[in-house]
Order: sequence, then structure tokens, then C-alpha cells
Amino acid sequence: MALPPLVEPSAPLSPREIERYARHVLIPGVGMEGQRRLKNARVLVVGAGGLGSPALMYLAAAGVGTIGVVDDDVVELSNLQRQVVHGVADVGRRKSESASQRLASVNPLVRVLRHDIRIDSTNALEIIAGYDLVLDGADNFPTRYLLNDACVLLGKPDVWGSIFRFDGQTSVWWAKHGPCYRCVFPTPPPPGLVPSCAEGGVLGVLCAAIGSVQAAEAVKLIVGMGDPLIGRLMVHDALRPSWDLLAVQKNPECVVCGASPTVTALVDYEDFCVAPTSGAGEPDGSVVAAEAGAVPQISATELADLLAGGCAAPGVLLVDVRGANERAIAGISGAQAIHLDEFRSGEAVPKIPFDRPVVLICKMGARSEEASRILIGAGHPDVRNLAGGVLAWVRDVDPAQPGY
Repeated sequence: MALPPLVEPSAPLSPREIERYARHVLIPGVGMEGQRRLKNARVLVVGAGGLGSPALMYLAAAGVGTIGVVDDDVVELSNLQRQVVHGVADVGRRKSESASQRLASVNPLVRVLRHDIRIDSTNALEIIAGYDLVLDGADNFPTRYLLNDACVLLGKPDVWGSIFRFDGQTSVWWAKHGPCYRCVFPTPPPPGLVPSCAEGGVLGVLCAAIGSVQAAEAVKLIVGMGDPLIGRLMVHDALRPSWDLLAVQKNPECVVCGASPTVTALVDYEDFCVAPTSGAGEPDGSVVAAEAGAVPQISATELADLLAGGCAAPGVLLVDVRGANERAIAGISGAQAIHLDEFRSGEAVPKIPFDRPVVLICKMGARSEEASRILIGAGHPDVRNLAGGVLAWVRDVDPAQPGY
């Protein structure tokens, strides 16, 4: 699908710019005019992480005139395995600040605009309106649905990518010319069903593969060359290795871009991506989560006191709901390993005594909270969740262990 260029050309390039971008200028289909379009382009990259890192550096090297970076996070040591826009000296710095400095070293002719905030339904339209396209490097479903809906409402292309372990996907969602993200993925998966990279891991170099494809799609749209990934989903398996293209269709009944859309404004995407829970006690006897409500929490220092006998409730049982690879990195001595999947299936409940207090743990507290709700829903009288998870334990009690 050949499309007209997304961006008008800038003023003529300087001799210095021509020398810098000479290898682009030599390419039929780019040339001097295409490079001037790149100079005049404004691209918003959401997430200066695994996907954003290669995309940001190649967009800057390509001469995209204005690059916006949206990220409210700080650089952690565990990021450096894949987030190559950051270095060791950047640990503890804002990712947007670190990325901005790195891009200035790649190409000082590019203007980088920092957005040190979390993009959400209150600010997305205002931020995105100032750019020609969005490159989605987000690592969570609420942000992906938010960016899609905002781009549909503003008529802008959304260059999307997703990675997990050895697998990656990418496409261009642009309702004006093809399907949007919701046409293909109308509803998010239930919380916890799809592990995040923080839970399941990701091959670092996979980020370069998918992020570079995203950058290439952005350049193609800006210049108006080639066949962009509109109406197609590119799927990459780094182990086989393989690259496959799947055709995807616009849904005429899509709630955002269909003939009669029902979503005409941005919503609360955190709420949208949280599946409703049901009561404890299905007719078939399966164990499900208790109704939403406050799960009793225990801090890492309180748990340390409890385990040391510094307060009441002796005989506490620790249950770690993480997988074996996570437990090998850091954990709490004596914890019984029962995977979250066993809680979801109901297999875990008979393994846990109901006459002992139970504290459930995971990496940061979200998965163990889900397991806590299930156990409470099954009728256990004394369940607590470790607030902040193992990372809080490492930070406040046992700093000799590594974080991740």
C-alpha cells in the first residue's frame, strides 16, 4: 500500500547536513527531498526502554528533526541488558534525561523534547497532537490501548511493537488506511494472564530487532516510500528463527474506528484493562478470586520481625508464587514454591494449611495479591500479601541479594 508522504519537506539542507545524511540522499525514494521531510518530522516515542532504545537512536541518526520522549521511570541496573540508550552511569537518572543526552551525542542536529510524565487519558491528546506519528514502545496494555484510541481520535499513525522472551510483533495501526489496534485486539487479556517482561524475561537483542523495524516503519511513513505495515502483523521468533506476515482486517464494528464508534473520548485505561472478579464459589467447585477489596498487607520489615519471632502469629507459612528462574535470582529463605497458575486452577488451595497464617510473595506484590484474593475467596482466615514483594525485601531487609 503506497501512501503519500506524512510530512512536508523542510527548508533546504545545509552542506553539513548533506554530508551527514549523504547515504540517505543517495537512496532512490529518499533523496534530498526525503531527507528534508525527515528533518521536518516530529515523532513521539512512548517508552525509553527496550523498544524505545533502538528506535530512538536510529530515528536520531536518520535525522528526524524533533523527537519526543515520554517516560516517567528511572534507569535501573536490570534495564541495561536490553535498553541500550542508557549506560551504567545513568542508573538512577530519569530515562528521558538519559535518552536525551545520548541522542544529543548521536546527532546534535536533532531536537529532543522530554515528557517526564506518565502518559494517560488526561494528557495523551494534548501531547500527541503536537507530533506527526507515535511510536509505541510501551510495556503494558493500558498504555497500548490509550495510544491506539488517542491516535484514532487524532487521525495519526501508531507504530506499535511488542516483545516477550524470544517473540516479537509489530504493525502500523492507522484507522484512516486500515485497522487499529482494537480491530485486532478488541479486549485486553485478563490481568496476569500474559506475563510482563519483568516477570517472564526477554532476550535483549530481540528489542533491537523489533525496535529497528518500528523505526524503519516511521521513516517510511514520513518519507512516503515502500509498503508500510498497515493491515499486516509482523511476527518474529528469534529461536526458529523466522519472520512471518499475517494479514489483519479492519473491523467495521470496532468501537473506536468502526462505522458507529461508541468510544469517542479517552477512558480510564487502567480500569478498562482490569477484568471484573467474581465471587468465591463457582457451581463446579473451582476456586476463583474473592470480590475486589483491600487485601491485608505486610511490609518487608514487619515480615522480618514476624519471622524472627518479634511479634505474635507464630508458624507463619511463606508462599512464593513466582517461577523457578525468578526464585533463583532472589527470594526469602524457607518460602514454599507454589506457582500462581496453581492458584488460578485451584490446585494450590489443598496444599496450604488453613490453621496457619500465610504470607504470599512475588517480585513486586501484584501476582501475590492475586493469589491472596483467591486464597481468601477459598475461605482462608489469615492471609497477607508482602507489599512491594521480594524487591522490597531486598531493599529493606536483605540488600546483599540482587534486584531484578
